[in-house]
Amino acid sequence: MKGAGLAGLAGLAGCIGTGDPGSGGDGGDGSDGSDGSDGSDESDGGNGMASEINVWGWDVAARALMITSEEYESENDATVAVEEFGRSAMKDRLQTNLLSGSGAPAVSMLESVDGPSFIDTGSVAPLTDEIEEAGVQDDFVSGKWEALTVDGDIYALPWDTGPTAVYYRRSVYDEHDIDPDSIETWEEFIEEGQKLPDDQYMLNLPEGDLSGVWRYQFRQLSGEPFLESGEVNIHNEKSLRVARNIKEIYDADIAANIEGWTSAWFSAYGDATIASLPSAAWMEGTLRAELPDTAGDWGVFKIPALESGGPRASNWGGSNLMIADQVSDEAHARGWDYMEFSLATKEMQLAMYDEYGLFPALETTYDDPVFDKELDFYDGQPARALFAEVAQDAPGYRFTADTPEVSQAIETELQRMINGEQSPEEAVQAAAETVAENTDRDLA
Repeated sequence: MKGAGLAGLAGLAGCIGTGDPGSGGDGGDGSDGSDGSDGSDESDGGNGMASEINVWGWDVAARALMITSEEYESENDATVAVEEFGRSAMKDRLQTNLLSGSGAPAVSMLESVDGPSFIDTGSVAPLTDEIEEAGVQDDFVSGKWEALTVDGDIYALPWDTGPTAVYYRRSVYDEHDIDPDSIETWEEFIEEGQKLPDDQYMLNLPEGDLSGVWRYQFRQLSGEPFLESGEVNIHNEKSLRVARNIKEIYDADIAANIEGWTSAWFSAYGDATIASLPSAAWMEGTLRAELPDTAGDWGVFKIPALESGGPRASNWGGSNLMIADQVSDEAHARGWDYMEFSLATKEMQLAMYDEYGLFPALETTYDDPVFDKELDFYDGQPARALFAEVAQDAPGYRFTADTPEVSQAIETELQRMINGEQSPEEAVQAAAETVAENTDRDLA
């Protein structure tokens, strides 16, 4: 066997921005707030809003917020101080300050996968009333809200999303007579991949990334890891179909096994050793930056369906903005005003997309001419229109505080499956039983 795999994304860039999630940088001067509490100035000038707030974000996302904060300040008598962190450093500090009840900023990033675990602390302010009053909920892609809603309340405003697609090298496909328009299903993808010589691979699936691949394909089928009533639901027919698909790709010998986001991984895409990369819209920025010599030799098509006529839309990653419950009413009001300006305004979302490739969750942006533009990077293909279509079709997904348990169990059992130690049926059943035992839940 050549290797073990498919998609080849380590998941670390599956959120807004593509920085290293293990980065220890904590941004700025390391302060938790200008006054040691919520980082806001309570002087409101009579409008009920603080005159200054702190905002936390990581990597390029923080830099994107600097664009909107500058515009906001130019239109309002207020200061929005954006502090940039490394991803892991920000999450750790934010969680600590939320739980301690002090030191959190008025506004901070919230990755969708972390939504329930942060919300469950009781330290995140509900925004249902603000969202209803602003009338903006229908302006965002519907699939974003599920991860942000607990017991009927909404706790964050969507920012970016990760509509999926397969990036492919045009020169390789052309040389080996692979027609992306003829690929509708994963079965056809596998068949086309077998046209490649032994030293080239159709895609990549490194060990340690099986759970990410499983999740986006499970979500593609509108799968949910837990029922609304709480039972574990990862051993159902949808999950089994995904496990079988991963096994078939592995057995077909069309996948490399290179650790994601390493120099070897980039080199394999740079020299076309790997011809395809199932990923999300945010990957374009990384490919542009890391592999500039390949510009013009890329195209995109929708991820294959698991059966003929099946859905071809999913989502990989995405972030939002939230308000800490500990901040004053004035800081809360200013924070919401800034969030609405940044995320529910077409011009601001497009500005961040244009500069940093953060694909907007705001559906009302998709009628802008920028989405129909023929892009040189894709040899003239208007790829943004494809991503916009996928974003609107991608199903929601119920993240919970127990989502990490699902990922760990799926990773372990699918690895055993591709090692030949168990069948797909046994793998998903074992994963479900492990999650049920570790979370004290029942099986569906």
